Amino acid sequence: MKSLSLTLLTIFVASLQISACTTAIISGKGTADGRPLLYKHRDTNALQNKLMTFTDGKYSYIGIVNSSDKDGKEVWGGYNSAGFAIMNSASYNLNDTEAGIEEREGIIMKQALQQCATLADFEKLLESLPKPLYVNANFGVIDAQGGAAYYETGDYTFRKFDANDPAAAPMGYIVRTNFSFSGDRARDKGLSRYQAAEPLFYNASLSGSLSYRFLLQDVSRHLTHGLTGTNLYDIMPQDTVKPVFAAFRDYIPRYSTSSVIVVQGIKDKEPVSLTTMWTILGSPLTTMAVPVWLNADNIYPSVLFADKTGNAKICNWSLELKKRLFPITRGEGNDYINVAALITKDKKGILQKILSVEDRVLTNTEITLNKKRNNELGAPELKRTCEWIDDMVKDTYFHEFSIQ
Repeated sequence: MKSLSLTLLTIFVASLQISACTTAIISGKGTADGRPLLYKHRDTNALQNKLMTFTDGKYSYIGIVNSSDKDGKEVWGGYNSAGFAIMNSASYNLNDTEAGIEEREGIIMKQALQQCATLADFEKLLESLPKPLYVNANFGVIDAQGGAAYYETGDYTFRKFDANDPAAAPMGYIVRTNFSFSGDRARDKGLSRYQAAEPLFYNASLSGSLSYRFLLQDVSRHLTHGLTGTNLYDIMPQDTVKPVFAAFRDYIPRYSTSSVIVVQGIKDKEPVSLTTMWTILGSPLTTMAVPVWLNADNIYPSVLFADKTGNAKICNWSLELKKRLFPITRGEGNDYINVAALITKDKKGILQKILSVEDRVLTNTEITLNKKRNNELGAPELKRTCEWIDDMVKDTYFHEFSIQ
């Protein structure tokens, strides 16, 4: 029995090592437009992700779910109808010992979305849940009252880091990868990604450009390694004709990246319905960000939700396209990316084409958001916007990349 328990724990720990998320929260005091932001760049061995909506709690909510989780028992980031948003990154330096081999972060985040409206509500939830919690997590939270904080949470205790507190966040933002500042710093994980992300945030803060576009396009598509300083743009070939391979491990975007969410909260006196979640399903190197707004009419881009196969179409297409970036299927092939397929000087690389389409989607999103803020967006126009996004995404994969 002891041998079996050790084996299970070994398997569990090994599976956790691929959970290498890069995350951030930004107070409204630190953003370009005064609205708080929550960011999760998710890395996991569950590469098939989808969106799901729920009405099984005090509040309705929407979030990222593993496609294999048909009932949505765990949620890995999202927001609810009260304007409360939550995400996490795994932390490997909080608990002295593992209290068990169960991982409950997704369950706790689902509970939080069901019943929490504020940071205070979430703190009460953490305090009330039976211990041990079976978590090693940095939970990031924003709410409709302007709250923005991390909760470094172990099996028995948590510590709050408030992005509105100058002592904790002098520039209004906090970044977390896979270690907690309140944990055993000798066991830090995710250091190279933290070293890549922190300067990006600092420089964007200095220039007043901390925004959702910055998170989606500058952070999640960042191609400079935090430790070695290797920049893939420095070895960018002229065209896509001849493969050019580079080691690709512990960049912010990774082979194991499965999704990205950016939740933009609201300013004082704005309606909660303006809360926006931009979603990338699949690799950020091979798919574009798509906006969603939680609504009672259930009007959303269909490509983000499971079809009859159980998977989201956009995630399927993204993963199929990713094979062109990682064509080596034997040995350690996942650690080597074909830079010639990703970016080229003639701007015909996969990422360059994806970003061109994404720019159009984000520009259209900003028009839609302005109409929402001016009370000029009804259900028919929202439906047309979602259909336009579906068509744009489908046409990109079908015609630009010949993927169906």
